[in-house]
Formats: sequence, structure tokens, C-alpha cells
Amino acid sequence: MTERKKPLILTILVSMLALIGSLILTASVQAQTWAALPTYNILWPLWSPPLSPVSPTTGLPTPIVSEFSKNTVLPVQPAIVWDPVLNAKGPVWFAYNVPPAFGGGITFFEDIYGFKPWPPPYLTDPATSAPIPITLPLGYSTLLPTALKHSAPTIDLANLTYAFLYGLTPTQFQSLLTPAQLWGIPYI
Repeated sequence: MTERKKPLILTILVSMLALIGSLILTASVQAQTWAALPTYNILWPLWSPPLSPVSPTTGLPTPIVSEFSKNTVLPVQPAIVWDPVLNAKGPVWFAYNVPPAFGGGITFFEDIYGFKPWPPPYLTDPATSAPIPITLPLGYSTLLPTALKHSAPTIDLANLTYAFLYGLTPTQFQSLLTPAQLWGIPYI
């Protein structure tokens, strides 16, 4: 190899390493998987396409709701919400709108107790009924997404239970998001 080619190869190699490094850095900066939503600092999944579609303005996933409280109206359901402090290794909750004929508001499904009204009692001050926001751990926004294989049966059970409780028509039932839709897996 001639002396002249060595600097050229070295320059190309350094340029490639710099490019790869910048791509990794850019990806890690944008690798948020969860967003904290007021009123309770509950986590909302940025990795779920129907719950956080990509904004044409920023190019980043953006939650379809700006806050999560008992009065939030979900444009799609179920929604996925998570308290990583309470459920550090455990399940997320699947949230649904309560139909107005049944009082309105939000209800959430948990594995053991089924549907419960939002918020869970520990997120409300018993004396004043004021919200108690979650103190989130450092790095909460980059916690891994929940696993589909563990959540899919629970979502299916929650959807069926919700349909039974509130007397959904077949068309209304079909509008409920499936696990594959929530995780952004194309229909096969």
C-alpha cells in the first residue's frame, strides 16, 4: 500500500466511526419509551403507535392525550398506563372510558381485581381528595416497553370483560385495540 493511500483510508475510517457514533447518540437521545402525564405522573407508552403516533412536526411519538385523570376521554381504547414504582417488574394497566350511561370517567383493568375506577386509592389524598403524583425514578423515560407475550392475554380478557360489563355491540367491540395493534405489529 502506498503512503498516499494510508491517510485516505484513515480519513474514511475516522469519518465512518464519527458517523456511526453520531447515529448511536441520536438514537439514544430519541430512545424515550415512556412519557409522564400529569395529574399523577403515570407513564404513557411512546412505543405504541395508536397511543403515541409520530408527530409530523417533530418526527417524535406524541401521546394522544395531554393528561391522565379520571375525566380524561380516551380517543382509542384500551390505553396502556404504568406506575413503575408500584409495579417495578409487574403489570401495566389497561384503561378504558366508562360509557356516559354508566357515569363516565376512566376505569382500568388489573390482573387480580378486574375493573376499578381511576385513580387507584393510593394516588389520592384521603383527607383532601387531591391527586398524589408519583415520584418517578431517574431514567423512567427509557425503561423498556412491556412485553407483548405477558400482556396479550390480559388485554384480550380486559376487552372481553369490558364488552360484557357495558354491553358493547359487535361494532363497538371491534373498535377496541388488540394487543397486536397496541404493539404496532402488522396483521398477518
